[in-house]
Parts: sequence; C-alpha cells; structure tokens
Amino acid sequence: MGDKPIRHPLRLGLTGGMGCGKSAAAGIFRELGFGVVETDAVVRELWENDPAVQSAAIKRWGDRVTTKDNRIDRRKVAEVVFSDPKELDWLEGLLHPLVRRHWSALLAANPRQNWVVEIPLLFEKNLASEFDLTLCIASSTALQATRLAARGLSPVEIAARQSRQWPLQQKIELADRVVFNDGSLDFLRREIVYFAAQLNHPAQ
Repeated sequence: MGDKPIRHPLRLGLTGGMGCGKSAAAGIFRELGFGVVETDAVVRELWENDPAVQSAAIKRWGDRVTTKDNRIDRRKVAEVVFSDPKELDWLEGLLHPLVRRHWSALLAANPRQNWVVEIPLLFEKNLASEFDLTLCIASSTALQATRLAARGLSPVEIAARQSRQWPLQQKIELADRVVFNDGSLDFLRREIVYFAAQLNHPAQ
C-alpha cells in the first residue's frame, strides 16, 4: 500500500467493512468537493422508483417482500436473500449491473471531476481495476458490532450480511490506502481531510 501513483482527475473506489463508516466518509468527501456515488443509495433509488426492479422482485417472491400497499419492503427482501444464497445471487444479478451502469455513466459524463464511488463489495466483485486508487475504511470488530446494533440489526442479521463479504483484514491488505475510523465523526473528518490533502499534494 501507499506506492501507487496518484493521477488527476481521480477515480477513487471506497470500500470497507459493515459499520466502519463508509457512508460517513463518502459524505466528507462530498463536502470537500468530490463527486460521490453511494451504491447503497442507488439501490434504494432502484427499489423505490424502478418499476422493472419492483416487478421482478414481486414476480419472484410475491407478498413475502411487500407491504400492505404492495410496495417493496427492503427489510423483508433482506430476510429472504440473506437466508438463501441462491436468492441473494439472483438479486445481485438483477441489481449490480444497473448500479454499475449508473456510476459508470456519471463518471463518463463528468471526466474532469474527482470521483469517489462507495462500493461495499468492491474487491469481492473484482471492481478495483475500474479505479485509480482504492481506499478501505476500517474499524475494530467491537465498534462495528456496536454501530450495526444501533441500526437495529440483530447478531444473526449481522452475521448473515458479513458472511457475504470478505474479512475486513483482507480488504485492508488489498486496498491502496486505509483510514481507521475508531473515533468520533470529527476524528474521521480530520483523517479524510488529511487523506485528501495527500491526494492533492503527494509526497515526492
């Protein structure tokens, strides 16, 4: 890590473990003037506003994943797919190409912008080569668990989701840069600001 040359404009792939603060880091990059794509937000947008995605899910799972007014309940979808790997594979096959098309189009349309694309499965889906640099946001296991529990996830739900991701240590080893987020939001902001300054003025 640390010896990869920095090019501008920059395409930065942002990843990390669950509960490590990827979204918080993405928000700070946005404050610093980077173009930011959060793929989880793109997925939420697809669930809410893409009739084809909604129809495909209902066709496959029926009222197991819908609310009383026949809208997709993402929590119910999660219960289905994280209890059956085949269903999760099907869902990823539906959503991931759409999400990739979305961020690829944004980057292509704004080639002079410095971009950060937050992708939880960046390494798992072999997407690192799409970016000039990769950054992993990391935290201690205990703090990850505390943050995820605060989101309302049970230990069983956390374990099911983490089983679909590579171990955090593996992501740390693969990333070009790592930021550790075991402190406050202000601490994370200072770390990201320092990281961004290094991008603009790399050591000679």
